Amino acid sequence: MPDEPATATEVRWFASLESTNSYLLDESRRGAPEWLVAVADFQTQGRGRRGRSWIAPPGASLLASVLLRPELPPERLQLVSVVSGIAMTHAVHRVAGFLPALKWPNDLVVGDRKLAGLLAESDGDAVVVGIGVNVEWHDFPPELAATATACNIEAGRSIDRRELLGVFLTELEQRYRRMDVVIDDYRARLATLGRRVRVERPDGDLVGRAVDVGAAGELVVDVDGHGPVTVHVGDVVHLRDAE
Repeated sequence: MPDEPATATEVRWFASLESTNSYLLDESRRGAPEWLVAVADFQTQGRGRRGRSWIAPPGASLLASVLLRPELPPERLQLVSVVSGIAMTHAVHRVAGFLPALKWPNDLVVGDRKLAGLLAESDGDAVVVGIGVNVEWHDFPPELAATATACNIEAGRSIDRRELLGVFLTELEQRYRRMDVVIDDYRARLATLGRRVRVERPDGDLVGRAVDVGAAGELVVDVDGHGPVTVHVGDVVHLRDAE
């Protein structure tokens, strides 16, 4: 039997939803309890960071969101994404037999190929963490072929989405209860550290070398010609040293 988190309230599985995150944000406003989980075989309006769309063929990816109500100040809410990313790396390792790395702030990668993305959204005391994991892909569209991978490709066999979900929820629960001690694990799994990076931000890009992460998962970049800068929000592009 797949693992089940001890405190999970309910897992609702849908053939199609606009967005699992949007669904749980609506449910949270109606007073839904912590650990309500929504899963969809297909999302018609799935989204990633900065409003990007997230489209996957039905059944090709694990598209799930978890409703949490963490007792954290706003400046530390990024820890929810941190523990979620760590939990999924462990889940993939246990179920599929390979260990992905993390790319700041919220992607799972194998080499420089994207395996999964996370999106955390808050409303009041609720934080909804959505995750999309490429599980059973055989043909990526041309625009993704060079930059994406999937569990079945890396494992060399089919991977069961339900099993992956159950193990992820168990791993997440274990770390969610001790978020104050996860940064060392995050730092050890973060492929971004030591890399030259371009951080894309609304107020201007930064280029330099990622040198550390802070206590809440913020990225410290040694910016070319300017020294260390702490980045709380942005998208990271890994660069070659010559760039």
